[in-house]
Amino acid sequence: MASSAIDGGTILVTGASSGIGMAIARLVAPRAKTTVLVARRVDRLEELKRALLEHRSSLRVEVIPCDLSSREEVAKLVADIGERGVEVDVLVNNAGVGMMGMFERADVAKTTFMIDVNVTSLTLLTLAFLPRMVERRSGGVININISSGFGLGVTPMFAAYLATKHYVTGFTEGLCADLAGTGVVVTQVCPGPVRTEFEQTMGNASGTKVPAFIEISAEHCARSAIRAFERRRAMVVPGITMKIVMLINALSPRCMRRAFAGLLGRIVRKKQLVSPVL
Repeated sequence: MASSAIDGGTILVTGASSGIGMAIARLVAPRAKTTVLVARRVDRLEELKRALLEHRSSLRVEVIPCDLSSREEVAKLVADIGERGVEVDVLVNNAGVGMMGMFERADVAKTTFMIDVNVTSLTLLTLAFLPRMVERRSGGVININISSGFGLGVTPMFAAYLATKHYVTGFTEGLCADLAGTGVVVTQVCPGPVRTEFEQTMGNASGTKVPAFIEISAEHCARSAIRAFERRRAMVVPGITMKIVMLINALSPRCMRRAFAGLLGRIVRKKQLVSPVL
């Protein structure tokens, strides 16, 4: 196996203040030269920095607070990284937000915020750091696409969110084609439900909890992401349950998937009619 861009490299992780992003930061810290931690909650980033340095004092840790829903702040983030003399070897696009509910009842501001975080910032950050990776013929991008079902299938109550996840899938696949032969790796990580804060922040209008046997830990997802990246895989679905679900999804005709999703949509619409607008 070729040497990994993680070893002795600079790893930038968005959404590093919790969940999968924090788990990835912890896993790469013993191997990287520099980690760049990005999120809105600077207090959590500083706490993570202290924890990483306790285990390895020689590690360089840069904490940069950023609201990824703002194009201006994304541009400032890129400029700030340049001013600090940091050259990114691996970009981990982990930050993301969700929204649940029938689309005609969605809040405009929340919808725009979600698209800006899930789609726009991911695209702009990749565009900012990818050219130098291609010049060096090394490095790569890891796109965390939660949930794999949303990025590869059809589900009611998630129209706009699902669309952002399909974008990440198409974007990653297109990049893989663009970058063939350059030495730069792009990996899409498609977990199912992960035990993080994500579900709580997204809201759950259905009132139905995800079965525990389907969920995986953030650490499990992070390990799978790094392993797939280092094996130069374009896509990985962590967790045996979701692998089976995605296989069934792939083998099912689109018309069948659409019909099943429509049936679920009728059921959940009746439930949401008595719930508040999201």
